[in-house]
Amino acid sequence: MTLPELLKQDFSTEWQFQASRSGGAGGQNVNKVSTKMELRFNVLSSQLLDESQKLLIQEKLKNQINSEGELIIVSQEERTQLRNKAVVIKKFKESLVKALTIPKKRLKVTPTAAMIAERLKSKKKMAEKKANRGKIDF
Repeated sequence: MTLPELLKQDFSTEWQFQASRSGGAGGQNVNKVSTKMELRFNVLSSQLLDESQKLLIQEKLKNQINSEGELIIVSQEERTQLRNKAVVIKKFKESLVKALTIPKKRLKVTPTAAMIAERLKSKKKMAEKKANRGKIDF
C-alpha cells in the first residue's frame, strides 16, 4: 500500500485518546478542565500497516514508542480538548509520513574543470586577503 493510500485509511478504530490536565495558557480553567490530549497507537497490533511499514515506524520513531509498542503523541498547545485532538491527529499523520518516506539516494557528481578553477581562484583571493592583514614591515 502506498503512502497516499495509507493516509486515506481510517485509523480512528486503532487510536486511543486520553485527556489530562495541561499546563500553559488558560488561567483558572487549566486547573478544572482536562485539555491535554494524548494519542496512543499500537504499531505492533495495527491491521492497517504491513510488516515492512511497522518495522520502518519502529525504527524511525523509536523515541516516541513505549515498551508496549505504542506510538504516543501528545498535544497541549491549544486551550480546548477538541483542538488538541485535531493537533494530535495532524501530528500523527505527519509522523507517519516522516517515518515511511524513504529518502532518495544522493548521486555523486564529479566537479567540472570550471568548478575546480573557480574554487581555486576564490581560495587564492582569500589567501591574499589574509596575507594582507599581517604586520607591515617598514
